[in-house]
Amino acid sequence: MPHEKPGKRSAKAKAPAAAVRRADAARFPGSSVHASLANEIGLRIVRGDYPPGTILPNEAKWSETFDVSRSAVREAIKMLMAKSLLASRPKIGSWVEPKERWNLLDRDVLAWYATAPDREMFLRTVQEFRHIIEPEASAFAAMRRSEEQMAEISQACREMGEATSLQERTRADTRFHLAILRASGNDLLVPLGVLIESALDHLFIFTTRQTSDQRQAQKLHEAIEKNIRLQRPEAARNAVRKLLANTDDGIGRSRL
Repeated sequence: MPHEKPGKRSAKAKAPAAAVRRADAARFPGSSVHASLANEIGLRIVRGDYPPGTILPNEAKWSETFDVSRSAVREAIKMLMAKSLLASRPKIGSWVEPKERWNLLDRDVLAWYATAPDREMFLRTVQEFRHIIEPEASAFAAMRRSEEQMAEISQACREMGEATSLQERTRADTRFHLAILRASGNDLLVPLGVLIESALDHLFIFTTRQTSDQRQAQKLHEAIEKNIRLQRPEAARNAVRKLLANTDDGIGRSRL
């Protein structure tokens, strides 16, 4: 029986461990490795894998786990620090910041938050925000909207009704509400709308699935569109409140 060369035996012995590492490693596109890595770590933080106060693995460990360079790890950590999820100090490393310090108006953080185990609470938080903002924004839009802005609102409403898939309807729904915020004429509402766009997407996907009567939901949106178009601020405000109440019912029926 021929003897196996030592080099080959060593390679075989190492193969299973290497295979395991490759199986566990996330595969990231070459030009955005650090951003994809930040997304993966951020998602793990927000969903509770690393609770606040947790000291995270060091650069070498992350590099091994995800099969990426240490420079990519450093850039990913910097991104998460900019979003206030992490803090770092020499000789200590990086740790997860308290939840109240997280930048929840950051688009990425909102997206991670929306997929966390306690996403039902997240959806309710989004709804509270909408109750505070949208009725008055719609009333202002009824008073201030331009013809171009009105056309954008009307088109999004129409596309909601014509949508043939959940994805198409959700995108049109989000465009509808963001267009109203822009038409309100308040410059502070526009960046808020853009920042919560991801949150609205998740909310609308969920509530659309929960709502069996899509025709009723469409009518509620059309009532908002009509009252903004006819420049009836009080009626627009009330129409939004009816829509939000309908969405509240959909969340209330859920068991996420």
